[in-house]
Amino acid sequence: LLPLLYLLVYIYVSYSFQKIAKKTNTANGWMAWIPIVNFFLMLKIAGKPYWWFILMLIPIVNIVIIIITLMEIAKKRNKPAWVGILMLVPIVNIFIPGYLAFSK
Repeated sequence: LLPLLYLLVYIYVSYSFQKIAKKTNTANGWMAWIPIVNFFLMLKIAGKPYWWFILMLIPIVNIVIIIITLMEIAKKRNKPAWVGILMLVPIVNIFIPGYLAFSK
């Protein structure tokens, strides 16, 4: 049952990021479906350079980079930057991709 739940969450988050890419006019939204490559899509949506991916591999630094990236994605969707920070809150983080993808 748990692997099925993980699969459903993966599909939901991937589809949400694909929709976010489309709504922000970011090319290659299909990248949301490929693990690791989806970080490059997030950086592209946020308008950050791809070399930031290397920073995501460094412990503690990665938390800061991910927060900045998620805040920028929220801003690109015309939402307050703190919405991106909510992605760090367990349980709440399940709803944020859908909010950014499907809200006006």
